[in-house]
Amino acid sequence: MNIGIPRYLIVGIAAFFSAYHILLALFTLDQPRHPAPIIVAMVLYGIATLISLLPFGPVRMPVAMAAFNLAVVIAITLLVANELDFARPGGTGYASWYVAASGTLLTITSTRLRHTFAWLGIAFLVVHTIAIVGAVGPAGIFSLGIVGSASWVAVSHVLSVALAKASKDAQRFALAEREATEWQAAQDAHVHERQFRLGQTSVMAIEMLRRVEGSGGSLTDIERQECLYLEGAIRDEIRGRKLLNDAVRDEVMQARRRGATVTLLDEGGIDDLSEDELDRVLTRLALAIHESNADKVIARTVPEGSDVAVTVVGLRSIADRESVALGLDSLEDDEVDLWLEIPRIPVTP
Repeated sequence: MNIGIPRYLIVGIAAFFSAYHILLALFTLDQPRHPAPIIVAMVLYGIATLISLLPFGPVRMPVAMAAFNLAVVIAITLLVANELDFARPGGTGYASWYVAASGTLLTITSTRLRHTFAWLGIAFLVVHTIAIVGAVGPAGIFSLGIVGSASWVAVSHVLSVALAKASKDAQRFALAEREATEWQAAQDAHVHERQFRLGQTSVMAIEMLRRVEGSGGSLTDIERQECLYLEGAIRDEIRGRKLLNDAVRDEVMQARRRGATVTLLDEGGIDDLSEDELDRVLTRLALAIHESNADKVIARTVPEGSDVAVTVVGLRSIADRESVALGLDSLEDDEVDLWLEIPRIPVTP
């Protein structure tokens, strides 16, 4: 959870308050009946605080550490309270440092997102004060500072929840922003692609459209056939995309003029190729179309992840006389004349 405040600053403030409680314990060491339990409580509190404030690991405190902190709160409360005389005139003063120390340790535990353990510690302090420290009774909740400790834990709990929610909202907004940016980029790419294809189509079709307009739609058979070739070329620009360069366009047109049917299908499988790799693949595709005598040629990209970039299949129709010889006058079939897989990476001999 990123709260925008350096972690070392928070750790430093917590360490300062923790050290202050230990100093209070040292200055009031003459008030308890026996100083040994107080020293043990100071050591336990120091160890728990030191472990909890180590500037390493995740923000969320491990369960074992939170349970240890709760156990330390119980231990130092019992060790210190049993050595104090709460009935003495003027009260215990700073000798009841264990309450503020416990509140600090529980606040650290709550800040590190272990709220349940923190509230269990506060509940123990309340029960101990009311039920065991009979000399002060319920009023000790206020006089010993338990209300203050509970308030710090409550503030820590509320802030932690609020900051966690703010962090989730920030992540959600960042995700929405990325999705919006990606959507906008995709739309811009689509617009650019459409404009590019429209430009290509205009360049290819403008001359024929002028001839159609000039002749009033009365075209010769040769011109009509050219229109069909032009339609195929425009279809290639839409479906072929990156399978096209000048060499491929020329070879496809030559193949169609000799009567072949050519289909180019780019399904995005070669979008990751560099310019040099793409040029090598298209040069090989143009050569394959040029060398083939097939009646049907189909070139299709292969999805990413394959070693093959483009597959080229050429089909040749069986001659009519072969069908007659077999007694299959009405049957027309195709046989494979060309099968080529163009690799993504050049194959070294």
